[in-house]
Amino acid sequence: MLTSREFLKTSNFLFRSHTSRPRVARCCSVKVAATPVHTGAGPIPSSTGRPCRLGNVKRKTKETEVEVTINLDGTGVCVAETPVGFLNHMLDQIASHGLFDLTVKANGDTWIDDHHTVEDIALALGTALSQALGDRKGIHRFGEFSAPLDEALTHVVLDLSGRPHLSCNLTIPAQRIGSFDTELVEHFFMSFANTSGTTLHIRQLAGKNSHHIVEATFKAFARALRRACEYDERRAGQIASSKGVLTQQ
Repeated sequence: MLTSREFLKTSNFLFRSHTSRPRVARCCSVKVAATPVHTGAGPIPSSTGRPCRLGNVKRKTKETEVEVTINLDGTGVCVAETPVGFLNHMLDQIASHGLFDLTVKANGDTWIDDHHTVEDIALALGTALSQALGDRKGIHRFGEFSAPLDEALTHVVLDLSGRPHLSCNLTIPAQRIGSFDTELVEHFFMSFANTSGTTLHIRQLAGKNSHHIVEATFKAFARALRRACEYDERRAGQIASSKGVLTQQ
């Protein structure tokens, strides 16, 4: 595996430091990262040196067609191409604050409403997460975070236990944010919990603006999930359970 510097040297790049020296003709200034570059052989490395944990799920029904790809060890890159604009915005929060690389492409029967599309995206996301986690060895398992957005404050606690459960006490004043039905927020998290095997508790501590409440919820969820998915070095690859398993069996 080549480092970034070795890769660029083999590609005949010239290097110059960021100093006051005059620019050199035909020389480009290159910022060299410490992250190894994947050469195409073997698993894709993460910034930790471990293989990236990847999940990819395709789900097709008479109502929707969805594909979700997630890299749990990413940098927060999001590609959300769905017909539900507000959900695209929330998926970006998950990627950005979870530091997951997330691609979601979907089409659905939105001429009826957004329900089937939002539900199936969440189901596919949960399945992709579970796929990426594998046997869940070495992870923290638990995560929690409180996220404010102006007057809104939401607290999320989750456990990647393999046992699906949702408790959600959001009080969202508006029935719609733009064209998005706010009832679908709770349904999104319920669908995700069911396929990912996550115990998920969401508590709204403050908030009046519907957009702020929902966005704070997704940010808190992303941060809590990021913590739960991260490796616990003290575990040394062991499963964080006294029964020795964290899968839906």
